[in-house]
Amino acid sequence: MSKSLKIGGVVVAILATLVLWLWLGGDGVKKTARLKAVEVIGNLAMRTIPDDVAGGFHKIPIERKELAPGVYQATGVANTHLITTDDGDVLFDTGLALQVPQQMELLKEVSDGPLTHIIVSHSHADHMGGTKFWKEDGTEIVAHREYTEEQRYLKELEPYLHHRNRTLFPWMPEEPPQIGLIAYGGVEPTITVGDDDLIFEQGGVRFEVLNTPGAEGADNISLWLPQKKILFTGDTLGPLFPQFPNIFTMRGEKVRKPVEYIATLNRLIELDIEMLVPSHHTPVTGVENIRAALTKIRDATKYVHDETVRGMNEGRSVHELMEEIQLPPELELTQEHGRVSWAVRSIWEYYATWFHFDSITELYPVPARSMYAELAELAGPEALVAKAKEHADAGEPVRALHLLEVAVAGDPDNAPALRLRLTTLEAMLQTAIDGVGNNYEKDYLRQQIALTREALGQGS
Repeated sequence: MSKSLKIGGVVVAILATLVLWLWLGGDGVKKTARLKAVEVIGNLAMRTIPDDVAGGFHKIPIERKELAPGVYQATGVANTHLITTDDGDVLFDTGLALQVPQQMELLKEVSDGPLTHIIVSHSHADHMGGTKFWKEDGTEIVAHREYTEEQRYLKELEPYLHHRNRTLFPWMPEEPPQIGLIAYGGVEPTITVGDDDLIFEQGGVRFEVLNTPGAEGADNISLWLPQKKILFTGDTLGPLFPQFPNIFTMRGEKVRKPVEYIATLNRLIELDIEMLVPSHHTPVTGVENIRAALTKIRDATKYVHDETVRGMNEGRSVHELMEEIQLPPELELTQEHGRVSWAVRSIWEYYATWFHFDSITELYPVPARSMYAELAELAGPEALVAKAKEHADAGEPVRALHLLEVAVAGDPDNAPALRLRLTTLEAMLQTAIDGVGNNYEKDYLRQQIALTREALGQGS
């Protein structure tokens, strides 16, 4: 972990004490004070993060934009949207808890009307983190019927998942917050959307909440304003548009269903969308432009799915298919968020589970890694490093890493092995930057580089 991220974690930990005091300070501590404390923590946390991590989401300024008459967006790591009507306002997504004070202030400047509905696109913390701040007496909380279950397992596994998430999203505190309004979870929908959409009219505006599960989980919903021809997608289409979908997520979540996502895309293609508004980055406009991009995402997803199934039926291994399946030129999409080879493995294991039929040892709790120290003793550290260098020089860095992991298992202080591991990882990072540019791959490689430097006594 780099020095700046460690400092950021310390700052957040110190300020978390302030927040604890605020929450335990009794009735005299008002909600505005709580909001101010969260704002201070959020500002400091964001400022400690280098520009080149986490896809740069943390560097997006918090600003208000009017997307259409009565439709406002507060930008940030994740966007929050306010639709105003004569009979009250509707909110779509509530952003990251650390940024909700500023986003709330900006949006309340345009309307102080009653908040009748909060529509939560899905259970990820950067989309529902501000819900408890925004909720008023009588506000309906609208979510997918799977939302409660998705929130449950993410909360139950929070100690495990938080540290994986923090590797990729370093603005997060060192430990998951468990205090009051900034703690994950605790959002209880009052209206759920499933096979049937939720349709209501308010102040002359028609709202259609659509069931759109798929690439970011089982509980995605989108909001369609047919009169304005605006579609709010949350993460239904991911943070980039158009992109290859994140069917697999490195940070760890339940398996995402590709065929379900294809059905969602087919549904959206039928709409005449003039403005598509994700909850990350900026809106996209133009009916034909949007429809063509949605069609390309669908066709690319279907191509990878079908090629994976075909390869499985032909007896190809998951690793063979990960290497072989590529998008054809006409279906090429950015892989900054979702990566084709990872989707292939996710689809393979979605259908066939984790047992690959490659080795009987897969069935037992003795991983190959547990034998690395013995292999290092048998092969000798010098021979392992020399062979790893041959692979690295031949442009086969992953093969080199396999051997280096064996060498380091035999001797964690093996300086030649660690130095070669460092140069190999740095070369892989440059390849990732120059290649598909997947943000998760780059951030994880950066973390591994920092850990290797630390093992070498180079600091970070």
